Amino acid sequence: RPPPLPSEKMLKTAAAVAVAGACVAQAFMPSAGFSGARPSLRQAAKADIAMKIELAPLPYDYTALEPKIGKQTLTIHHDKHHAKYVNVANQMIEGTDMEGDDCATIVMKAHKEGNQGLFNNAAQAWNHDFYWQCMKPGGGGEPSGDLMDQIKKDFGSFDEFKKQFDVAGNTAFGSGWAWLSWDGKKLVVDKTIGAGNPITEGKTPILTMDVWEHAYYLDYQNMRATYATDFVESLVNWDFVASNFADAKK
Repeated sequence: RPPPLPSEKMLKTAAAVAVAGACVAQAFMPSAGFSGARPSLRQAAKADIAMKIELAPLPYDYTALEPKIGKQTLTIHHDKHHAKYVNVANQMIEGTDMEGDDCATIVMKAHKEGNQGLFNNAAQAWNHDFYWQCMKPGGGGEPSGDLMDQIKKDFGSFDEFKKQFDVAGNTAFGSGWAWLSWDGKKLVVDKTIGAGNPITEGKTPILTMDVWEHAYYLDYQNMRATYATDFVESLVNWDFVASNFADAKK
């Protein structure tokens, strides 16, 4: 059934946590492979850090991804869109048995219970936190080592992976995400619509690309295909993806 409307107390609490955003801790996420990475679940547990939905700062400066993704895009995308998902999700879990859960757990519970409103906001918080870490200044190119070997094994070639990932991003109708995930046996490319996330299908995401228009429109207008190409060729943080892959296989 639909979640209750937020009370005055809930709204005041939401204002107090306006800095809250995406998930600091995910149930399967490894530590990131770049300087200044946010703590993984294992690191958070060791440090006795409370797990909740929070808006972590970007892992790079707002101008760091220029000229592919500009400062205005990152500012609006992170500080407005991402923050709103977090704030609404926090309002919706206040006073429930999910209030102390990490974000991935909230996403799974909301999905199982059919709570679409909570799922949309919690999943979008998770998705965005993951997306920021999938990029880095001077990124792109090709992965190496075990990840590249697995890509070649499962897709035949890196070019074939890029083709499938590009198709997923460009054919997600309306708003959505393109994903590279580990399904327990092999790497697979998926697309999801809206806030969808492969974790609801038992898969472990290791890379995502946001294809909601607010992710690219100020820089690319209607040219989503160009954004998708630039994402893989110039933005992907393959160190982070490789770390995710290694952790997923454990």
